[in-house]
Amino acid sequence: MREINTQILLGDCKEVLKDIEEDSIDLIVTSPPYADRRKNTYGGIKPEYYVEWFLPISSELLRVLKPTGTFILNIKEKAENGERHTYVLELILALRKQGWLWTEEFIWYKKNSYPGKWPNRFRDAWERCIQFNKTKNFNMYQDTVMIPIGDWANGRLKNLSETDKIRDNSKSGSGFGKNVSNWLNREKVYPTNVLNFATVCNNRNHSATFPEELPEWFIKLFTKEFDTVLDPFMGSGTTINVAKKMKRNSIGIDIITEYVKIVS
Repeated sequence: MREINTQILLGDCKEVLKDIEEDSIDLIVTSPPYADRRKNTYGGIKPEYYVEWFLPISSELLRVLKPTGTFILNIKEKAENGERHTYVLELILALRKQGWLWTEEFIWYKKNSYPGKWPNRFRDAWERCIQFNKTKNFNMYQDTVMIPIGDWANGRLKNLSETDKIRDNSKSGSGFGKNVSNWLNREKVYPTNVLNFATVCNNRNHSATFPEELPEWFIKLFTKEFDTVLDPFMGSGTTINVAKKMKRNSIGIDIITEYVKIVS
């Protein structure tokens, strides 16, 4: 029987990544420290220095990712001096200059987020999961993330108009259209790029965890069994643990000895 290979590596990922073989990773799913966050754990990176700090790391990620692979970056913006800081947008532009394709952007909607406000804004209930690729020809298994069609179809598909039965061009002029009748007698449909996952996490020993459903969804979408998943900011090991359960090989890297011991 074929065995799953899991590697847990201690050190600064910028250096550790240099020992990983070129074009060997199928999927990178990671959530690096956000600007000015997790100071007690990782020291914190000022937003104005974030791009400079991240580019040497992303250069190595670009090297180790297969041409058919995908890089998912979970990152969150911040407010500073009464306005949104642009460090995430600056990072996206810098990664494109580095050679990455900014293919897609998923929004993780935290459906159980606490309400709250500041003098000039409300609490964020979402985070970005940005998709980057090396080439336009990457592996993607869309059928694996299909969802139940939902109750909306009971009314919407009952009385179809003539335009619902053809591929009607978009009224916005985008050129994209839809044939609503294609949904008749379907039990499942493809999802949107808004992911609805609660923030409940099994491992509370880390200051920045995300739910297992998040990496699981991307692992389903972009890999098959025995492909290799990398998390260079492993933390409590959520991505690595999910990859094991899904029969994927995995590599986790973290600079904190305590977290490496927990995951190992």
